[in-house]
Amino acid sequence: MKDNKKVVLNVESLSISFGGLKAVSDFDIKIYKNEVYGLIGPNGAGKTTIFNLLTGVYRPDSGEILLDGENIVGKDCVQINKIGIARTFQNIRLFGKLSVLDNVKVAMHESYKYNILEGIFRLPNYYKKEKDMDEEAIKLLKVFGIDDLADVISTNLPYGKQRKLEIARALATKPKLLLLDEPAAGMNENETKELMNTILKVRDEFDMTILLIEHDMKLIKGICERITVLNFGSVLASGNLDDVLNNEEVIKAYLGA
Repeated sequence: MKDNKKVVLNVESLSISFGGLKAVSDFDIKIYKNEVYGLIGPNGAGKTTIFNLLTGVYRPDSGEILLDGENIVGKDCVQINKIGIARTFQNIRLFGKLSVLDNVKVAMHESYKYNILEGIFRLPNYYKKEKDMDEEAIKLLKVFGIDDLADVISTNLPYGKQRKLEIARALATKPKLLLLDEPAAGMNENETKELMNTILKVRDEFDMTILLIEHDMKLIKGICERITVLNFGSVLASGNLDDVLNNEEVIKAYLGA
């Protein structure tokens, strides 16, 4: 990966402690436009903590997080989402009582606005905005092959389709960087293969940059060119996929001798 390619995310010396525990220590990462980048490591290595730092759930003790050159440290979750980072979660967090369509529309509130009076009295602008949101949401659902399920209550979807819906909802915020936290968790082999194709499709169709946490090494090997391995909150190895996976320290700490 050449440095003349556009850098979307540049993290330098990111650290955070909880009490006396150093959860993340001097974490660095640089991710380029349209890259699918993998973040791996054993349970408790600090991977989700890094996602929480990137999205404003936690504020780092030190370090910089630059998104398209803008330092987002100190901004809250809503501000960071508006600037351009969206995420999914290891445990799916859909609005369970809402339809598939409405789950996506909820994420469009910044793009389509009408005031309280327009909503209460159903004025023309209300109907126009709702129609526009419906059309855009359906287009998004078509990318994932679930547009025919638009009226289904989200908790009634099969597990794999719930994962797709969560990614679709994240994309509805129009991010620059998409964070996927163990997207293949709980999936069978066929669902994982379909997910791999979906992630690559998202990258290509939405001109998206993706950082993902994953334990399924088949998925990592199938879609990532570069990865970072964490161990006890520190970077154990980082770089080209094959080089990192053949690193002796990585094999000992994570993959097993």
